[in-house]
Amino acid sequence: MSQEAVEALSRTNFTHWDWGIVAVYLLISVIIGITVKKYATGMTNYIGAGRSVGTWLGVATMTGTELGLVTVMFSAEKGYKGGFAAFHIAILAGLVTLIVGVTGFIVAALRRYEVLTIPEFYERRFGRKTRILGGIMLAFAGILNMGLFLQVGSKFIVGITGLSQDAGVVLPIVMTTLLVLVLIYTVLGGMISVIITDYVQFVVLSMGLVITTILAINHLGWENIFATIESRMGAKGFDPLAADSQFGVEYVIWMAMLGLVGCAVWPTSVARALAMESPQAVKRQYMWSSISFTIRFLIPYFWGICAYVFIVTKAPDLEALIPVDPSDFDAFGKPGGKPVGILYAMPIFLGRILPAGMIGVISAAMIAAFMSTHDSYLLCWSSVITQDVVAPLRRNGLSAKSRVALTRGLIVAIGAYIWIWGMFYEGGDDIWDYMAITGAIYFTSAFALLVGGLYWKRASSTGAFCALLAGFTAVLGLAPLRIALGKWIINILGFEGTDEAAAALLTSPRVGLTSVVLTLIVFVVASLLFPDRRWVETDKPGKDPNS
Repeated sequence: MSQEAVEALSRTNFTHWDWGIVAVYLLISVIIGITVKKYATGMTNYIGAGRSVGTWLGVATMTGTELGLVTVMFSAEKGYKGGFAAFHIAILAGLVTLIVGVTGFIVAALRRYEVLTIPEFYERRFGRKTRILGGIMLAFAGILNMGLFLQVGSKFIVGITGLSQDAGVVLPIVMTTLLVLVLIYTVLGGMISVIITDYVQFVVLSMGLVITTILAINHLGWENIFATIESRMGAKGFDPLAADSQFGVEYVIWMAMLGLVGCAVWPTSVARALAMESPQAVKRQYMWSSISFTIRFLIPYFWGICAYVFIVTKAPDLEALIPVDPSDFDAFGKPGGKPVGILYAMPIFLGRILPAGMIGVISAAMIAAFMSTHDSYLLCWSSVITQDVVAPLRRNGLSAKSRVALTRGLIVAIGAYIWIWGMFYEGGDDIWDYMAITGAIYFTSAFALLVGGLYWKRASSTGAFCALLAGFTAVLGLAPLRIALGKWIINILGFEGTDEAAAALLTSPRVGLTSVVLTLIVFVVASLLFPDRRWVETDKPGKDPNS
C-alpha cells in the first residue's frame, strides 16, 4: 500500500482523550458483571432474570441487543450499496413487529408456557427427541450466524480510530480484547448482567445515534445527499423494485419473512419475551419495540448512504481505495482491485467528521452495541446447549449448579470459536445476507414448529422432527454452496456453469424462501400421515424445573 493510501486511511479525529472515554465505559461494564454475580444462581435467574422484567426495561434491553454493532455495520453496508432503497427492510421489520405486538402472535402464547428456551417448548409439545434435535439445530445455526460478529465489530474500531492502514496486524488484537471483556461480564452475571448493561448501553447508544445523524446531515447537506444518490444510482437508489435494483420482488418478500422471524422466532428476541413478567407485558414490549426495530435499521442505512456520498463528493483520496461502483465488485461481491472493503467506509467517514471527544462517546456507544449483542447471543446459544441438548440426554438430569457451570464453560468455548471463524472465514455474501441464510438453518423449521405447535392441534411429533431435518436445506443459501449447486444444475442442463450464471439462478432469497416453503409442506404432510395418538395441551404453569 502506498504512503498516500496509508495517510488517507489513518486520518481521524480520534485522540487519546477518546481512548480514555472508551476505556472508562468498558471498565463500568466489567464492574457490573462482577457486582451482579451473586444474583446469578439458578438457571431461571441466570438465563431468565427471574422472569421479572417489566415493559420499559424489556423494550430497552431488546433494543440494546438487536441494535448491535454488527447491525450498524451490515446496515451501513446495505445503505452504501443500495441507497435509500434499503429502507424497505427497516419499514417491514417495524411493521411486522407492531403486528406481533398487537396480536401476541407466537411470543405471548409461548410466554404462557413458562419455558426458558424454544426447544423446551418443543419437548412439551412434541417430545424429548424433538427438543434435542431442535436444540442442536438452534445452537448450530446460531453459533454459525454470529461467526462474523467479532470480526465486523472490530473492523469498526479499526476504521474509526485510523488504524485501517495496518488492519492485518491490529484487527486480531482488537478482536481478542473485545472478546475477553464480553466473556468476563457475561460469564459472571448471566442474563441479569446482560439486562443491566443493555439498559446502560441503550441510553448511551440512543444519544450517539441522534447526535451522529445530525452531524452527518450538517456536514453533507440534505440536498447533496439526495442529489448524489440520484445522480450515481438513479431509480434503483430509491426503489427496491426498480428494474436494475440489487433487491427485487423476491428479496422484499424475503425481508418481510426475516422481519417476522427477527422479532417472533429468533431466540435472542424471544429470550426477552420469556423473561417478561406476563404475556400482556410481552405484547406491550413488542408494540413499543416496533419503533426501535425500525430505527435500528433506518439510521445505520442512512450512515452508509452518507459514507457513500462523503467518499464520492468530498474524499477523492478514499474513492481510490474503497469500492464505489458495481464494477468494483466481482461475482461474489468482493472488492476487485481496491485495497479496502466497504465495511470500513462508514467508520472511516465517522472518524473524519466527528469532533474529538464526541468521537470517543460515539465509539463507546458502538462498543456498547457490540457488547450488548455478543452477551445476549453467547448466553442464548450456550444455555440452549445446556438446557436442550446436554440436560435431556442425562438420565438423572443436571443440578442447577452444574447447569450454570456448564453454561459458563460453553460461553467461553463459543467465544473461542467466533474468534477463529472471524479470523479465517472469507465468504462472498453481504454480512446481512450471510446472517439471514445462516439463521434460516434454524428459523425455517422453528417457524413451522412454533406456529403449528401453538395453533394447530393436529401437528405431530413426527411432522416436527421431519421439519427440523428439512430446515437444514437452508444452508445451501451460503455463497460457496449455492454457487457450486447452481453451476452443477446449469451443467446438468447442458449449459456452461459460470459463477455469474450460478449466482443469478440461485440467489440467497430464492434458496431461503424455497427452504421455508419446503419445511412447511414437510411439517404438514408428515403430521397428517403420522399423527400422534393423543395430544394434551401442557401450557398450565407448574413447578419450574430450572430453579
